[in-house]
Amino acid sequence: MNKIFISPSILSANFAILGKEIMNVLKSGADMIHFDVMDNHYVPNLTFGPIVLESIRKYQISAPIDVHIMAKPVDDLIPLFAKAGATFITIHPESTYHLDRTLDIIKENGCKVGLAINPSLSVNVIDNVIDKLDLILLMSVNPGFAKQKFILNTFKKILEIKKKINLIEDKKIYISVDGGIKFRHVMPLLQAGVNILVMGSYIFNNIDSKIIIKKIKNEIKNFKNISVV
Repeated sequence: MNKIFISPSILSANFAILGKEIMNVLKSGADMIHFDVMDNHYVPNLTFGPIVLESIRKYQISAPIDVHIMAKPVDDLIPLFAKAGATFITIHPESTYHLDRTLDIIKENGCKVGLAINPSLSVNVIDNVIDKLDLILLMSVNPGFAKQKFILNTFKKILEIKKKINLIEDKKIYISVDGGIKFRHVMPLLQAGVNILVMGSYIFNNIDSKIIIKKIKNEIKNFKNISVV
């Protein structure tokens, strides 16, 4: 899977001009949008509901959107976000008593299926459901807030996930990493096998997101040149 995506997390955007912020990063070269749903129960923060996603789609945002639901219970939320315009719906295994069934609900509602793994959780959680997954999201911070420090043990988990994916024939599964990613992490993450870079504050909190995204794109280009060689 050669495609590598830059996925700005709107948790770090200016909510007063959210549609404009999203449009700006997409015009600057971002490939998709990461949409964090937090319930102040499963994680200690409160963010967006389906109506916000629906408003974004009405703002003529057509790029893929990964709706990362950090809420418990989760099953009843899935159809709402699917109807509002989600491309991927990514959930945490701890948010449901019946993981297999919950993943089926995502697929039945027409979205690609994602599973998120928190820093303290073993990657073995995917073993019995990997055939259902389109995306595996590794949290490189503890979920809840932006501007946290990247957890270096994430690299070990990426390699473990990569081995498991390589055992599956004819199945494309994206590896996404979310949390605390700075420019210095980009090349090592690509070399480890990451397909989607979720970056929030590093993009939105800089004066010119276009320059930042171009810098990341150039690093991706450098990686691909190295890989070819």
